[in-house]
Amino acid sequence: MVSTSMSDREGLIWFNGKFIEWKDANIHILSHGLHYASSVFEGERSYSGKIFKVREHTERLFDSAKALDLKIPYSVDEIIEASRKALELNNLTNAYLRPIVWRGEEMGVSAPNAKVHCAIAVWEWPTYFTPEEILKGIKVTLSEWKRPSPETIPCKAKASGLYMICSLAKQKAESKGFSDALMLDYRDQIAETTGANIFFIKGNEIHTPIPDCFLDGITRRTVIGIAKDIGMDVIERVLVLDDLKDFEQCFITGTAAEVTPVSEIDEHKFFVGDVIKRISSSYVKLVNNWTGE
Repeated sequence: MVSTSMSDREGLIWFNGKFIEWKDANIHILSHGLHYASSVFEGERSYSGKIFKVREHTERLFDSAKALDLKIPYSVDEIIEASRKALELNNLTNAYLRPIVWRGEEMGVSAPNAKVHCAIAVWEWPTYFTPEEILKGIKVTLSEWKRPSPETIPCKAKASGLYMICSLAKQKAESKGFSDALMLDYRDQIAETTGANIFFIKGNEIHTPIPDCFLDGITRRTVIGIAKDIGMDVIERVLVLDDLKDFEQCFITGTAAEVTPVSEIDEHKFFVGDVIKRISSSYVKLVNNWTGE
């Protein structure tokens, strides 16, 4: 996997309305976002100099912030413009973008008066998984951690704190030789992997979990559209582990993961078939020819 070490890079980061050197983009140790996870973010990709669905991502950032009672001191258009400028000033065309919003220097569980900060970093991040994994399919194992009930978390927000169990699950999976982990939800229904939505294929049908306690990903919705366009029946429904034996193919989707096939989930084996290849090819064509916002 490509190194994601962030400490010693060159470049500029948009930080509270101005561009500063990468090494100078620091926060105070007593930032509320660090201690209490009052932080939301987005993951975006630029292809050939165009940020794919940047407005949709940015609007979700604002929706996430609203869910955490964070008042972003910029408009959607200002964040979009800053994102584009960050690409330009860093001389990048194919890149990953990370807008992030957090509460600043105030302690206490409640910090309504803490300053809300905003930053956008961009860097080259070619693929989330290795080329071999993408070609043959990644190996996934079941996580002990589960997606919690929407009564306990703001499950529609892309909030930093909600990724703690994802980090734990993925690190443990990798320590056992897997690429990722499958997470069930609080009802023992299949939810997602640690950073991507999941799909299963049998014949002309694609089955995927209902996103009622996890993110309905932007890439997820894009791929559903692609699948329907090529004549596949997309069925959103409750899925449990016992259903895995009924499927022939499996893949995951996300801004970072893009369209990545899965070769196995523990004892369940899948092949990388023409449907996945066609969806992946269509997705690559779409993002590289994107002309909208």
